[in-house]
This record gives sequence, C-alpha cells and structure tokens, in this order.
Amino acid sequence: MTSSTAPGREHIPRLKRTLTLPFVVFYGLGVTVGAGIYVLIGEVISRAGPYAPLSFLIAGFVMMFPAAAFAELTGRLPYAAAEAHFVEAGFHSKRLFLIVGLAVAVVGIISSAAIAHGAVGYLSQLIDIAPAYLLVAVILITGIISGFGIRESIAFAALLTVIEIGGLMAIVGGAALSGSDLTGQAVDMVPLSLSPGVWAGIAASSLLAFFAFIGFEDIDSIAEETVNPQKTLARGIFITLIVSVVIYILVVVAALAAVPVADIAGTEAPLALVFSQTTGFSPLTITLIAIIATVNGIIVQIIMAGRVIYGLANRGVLPAILAHVSDRTQTPVVATGIATAIVLVLALAFPITRLAEWTSAITLCVFIMVCAALIQIKKSGTPAPAGTFIAPVWIPYCGIVACALLLVTGTLAG
Repeated sequence: MTSSTAPGREHIPRLKRTLTLPFVVFYGLGVTVGAGIYVLIGEVISRAGPYAPLSFLIAGFVMMFPAAAFAELTGRLPYAAAEAHFVEAGFHSKRLFLIVGLAVAVVGIISSAAIAHGAVGYLSQLIDIAPAYLLVAVILITGIISGFGIRESIAFAALLTVIEIGGLMAIVGGAALSGSDLTGQAVDMVPLSLSPGVWAGIAASSLLAFFAFIGFEDIDSIAEETVNPQKTLARGIFITLIVSVVIYILVVVAALAAVPVADIAGTEAPLALVFSQTTGFSPLTITLIAIIATVNGIIVQIIMAGRVIYGLANRGVLPAILAHVSDRTQTPVVATGIATAIVLVLALAFPITRLAEWTSAITLCVFIMVCAALIQIKKSGTPAPAGTFIAPVWIPYCGIVACALLLVTGTLAG
C-alpha cells in the first residue's frame, strides 16, 4: 500500500482523528442537501416540468453505484485526496494520482462558485447591493470559516444543516396541509409519452439534478480526521445518500403540487416562493434558511477542496507550502486560502448553470475512474483492513455504465 506522506515530512504536524459518525453525516448532508435543492430546483423544474422528481430519482439511482464503491475504497485507503489514492492504488500511476486529485479539488472549487451564486440569489431578496459585491463578501467569509479547526467548522455546518433540513420539511408539510395533491403529483412524475423531446428534457435535467447529490463522496476528504474510518466513513456515505434522495423527492413533489411550473422556473428564489404559497407565511423565513443552506454548502466544499489540495501536496506532487498545517487550528490553511481565491474568480466569471454542469460532468468522470480502480484492486486480491465494507464485484461495473450513460445523454440533451 502506498504511503500517504511524502519523504521528509514525517515530523510535520498531521491532521488529528476527532470526527465520529454524527460529524461525518452532518458534513455529508451539509455539502449535499443545502447546496443542490436550494440552488438548482428551479432550473431542473424548468427543464423537466412535472417530471423533475424523476430526474432527481435517476440522479440518485446513478449515485448508488459509485457510493458503494466509495464505501469500500474509503475503508481501504482512508486518506485526504482519497479519489487520487484510489486511482493510484488501482492503476499504479502517479500521473493519474495527480490528475484525479486535481479534478476532485476542481469539483469542490467549481461547485462552491455555483452555490455562491445561489446564495446571492436569496441574499438579493433582502439586501439591495450589487450581486458582484455580495459574491465577494459571501466567498471571503465562508473561506475564513473554512480555515477554522475541523470540529469547529463542521459543528457550525451541522447546526446550519439542521436548520436547512427543517426548512425543507416545512415546505413538504405546508404542501400537505394546504391540500396539494402530493400523491397525484408523485404518480405524474413518470411520463407516459415516448416523445424524444420529453425524455431529452429529463436527461438534461438529470445531469443538472446530479449536482444536487454531489457531496457524499466528499466524506472521504475528512478521512484522516475520522475516528475508525473503516466503519464510520462507509456508514456516513450511505446515510447521507439515502436521506438526500428521500428529502429531494419529497421537496420537488411538494413544490410541483403547490406552485405552477412557470412560476417556479421564473424566480431566483424558488423555494421562498413555494414556502409562501404552501404555508401562507412570509417568504422571509425560508429565504433566511436558504441563505444558511447555501452558505453551509460553500463552507463544506471549500473544506473538501482544501483537504484534497493538502493531500496532494503532502504526497509531494504539489508544492510543499500547500501541505502546511496551522499549529493553532490544525487545518491546511494555505490550501484552503488558495481554494477560496479560485472560487472567487470563477464565481465572478461564470453563471450558475454553467458551473453546475461542469461540476456534474467532472464528477461523473472521476466516478468512472474510481469504479475502474476498484475493479483493478479487487482483481489484485489485495485484502481490505478489518471492518471495511466490501461491495459486490458487479457494483463498480454498473457504476461505470450508469455514470457514462448519464454523462453522455445529459450532455447531448443539454
């Protein structure tokens, strides 16, 4: 097994194992739930219409296969920049280690920029300041928070996660109490038409909906700070993905049952509109929760990107300064600062949908490489550490096919 530390760095301060399962789950839910559903639900519904719940279901189904692969591989190789370690272990290639590691960091950075746009969309409902200034403020503040100690950062993110999930459940409850036909809407999400146009819309929106599920794989970025990673990381991955799928389907069905598609697609704060329509309350409450959710998503993605950059530098494939760990916070502050700076540049340069689509496409490519790496590792017969979740042999093959199909069909349809 390859070492996770570059020669000559054995006595430099390392990350500390302090995170238990609740912290891991809240980290996963924070980066997954808040980011996608609050930011992109309007765009997904505008593309797929009443079939939007099916788009989320397809995206969640595709995620199940790489999730199982990640659950096994995080037990085998519990390191920061984990995807890069997975691919290196499978193909014995330092070049692939660097390419995949950089791709994962880029995913975190680009998705942070996309989520920042969503945060500004909700903030603009309350603050009359130019969006560019709001973008700068949001990204700089979240970057600073991301540089705090890992337990402090994730504890803060956990609090925000509880609030944002509560807001989503309020939308579902409001729709149910208002008499909206949730059951009928759920049935209608499956199209009876075989029209190519209908399925093209579903395919394009599924690629965008996939962005909403990106997050469970970021759990591996805190592997070096997790207690008993063989068991804790796998459990955290599965819990995060299952809870996310259930919440997304409920929220999208509730939104469609309560508010016309055109109205949802035409606003920059879609869930604020749905909340006011279903509960009769001021949209201020859900707007504040949406701001919390999106800010939370930026924090955890920057944390992930910083840890991946740190992991690459710690192996000696990036400049050593990027592996610097603060004595006070025990966090990779230089890598986190670099990630924050790049997020700011991308957010100012590109729109949210372009950033989200790039994030989904790069993530699917990484997932394909990770599944292929697991196939090679299984073929080698390398034993896994005690307590590691072992995925069935067919899982990585299905993961490659499912991810490739979503990538190709979604890209062509878009």
